[in-house]
Amino acid sequence: MQLSKRLKTVADMVPVCDTVADIGCDHAHTSIYLVENKRVKRAIAMDVNEGPLERARENIVHCHMEEQIETRLSDGAKELAPKEADTLLISGMGGLLMMRILDESREVLDSATNLVLQPQSDIESVRKYLHEHGFVIENEDMLTDGGKRYNIILAKHGKEEYTNPVFYRYGKILLEKKNVSLKEFLDYGKEKYPRIIDAISGEIEIALKEKRELTPKEQERMQKNEQSLSKMREEYNLLVKALEFYS
Repeated sequence: MQLSKRLKTVADMVPVCDTVADIGCDHAHTSIYLVENKRVKRAIAMDVNEGPLERARENIVHCHMEEQIETRLSDGAKELAPKEADTLLISGMGGLLMMRILDESREVLDSATNLVLQPQSDIESVRKYLHEHGFVIENEDMLTDGGKRYNIILAKHGKEEYTNPVFYRYGKILLEKKNVSLKEFLDYGKEKYPRIIDAISGEIEIALKEKRELTPKEQERMQKNEQSLSKMREEYNLLVKALEFYS
């Protein structure tokens, strides 16, 4: 099974184990790859939509893997029993949805040995969620595929907390590895943020120089600009600190 660069990186993050639950499996390409390359003995390919799951079944039959890969129609991990899978694999969805899926199946989450997560958004929140729910981030990767950047996290049970907010924002392991894709992202931000900060600061300065009473709508806009400016400066400071790992 040929996988995209993103999916292959996700699959290669899965530790060798007995059973993986591929939650949101789409067409089951990752499950097939994992069984084919003997990283797992068995896979449970799960999806909330019948259409992709039917395509998954067709792909599994085509590869003669009906004995090793089971398909299940499931909203998240709701149709998975505790201890049924060593590894939970969730990729290609937003971080908030990913956390909701894990929250709705806490017994399954607590009984799994490994989590392999590839959140499309809210990655900082996912890192914090893992620590708050008794997981250690054992490995993390970031890659660029098709002009987009993707994060992949491997987590296992344990106690861990980052004392440096830069680590939650950008990933402790990525910074320690001096990940190339992250460096490109940080360099882009270093160029972008000062321009945005200058633009917002300029708008605030112009409004203040007019020395007139602002309308309620203008006051609201001013407040939003001040909040955005504060957030941008905080983000820029974190970014600069992250770039120190590459010096």
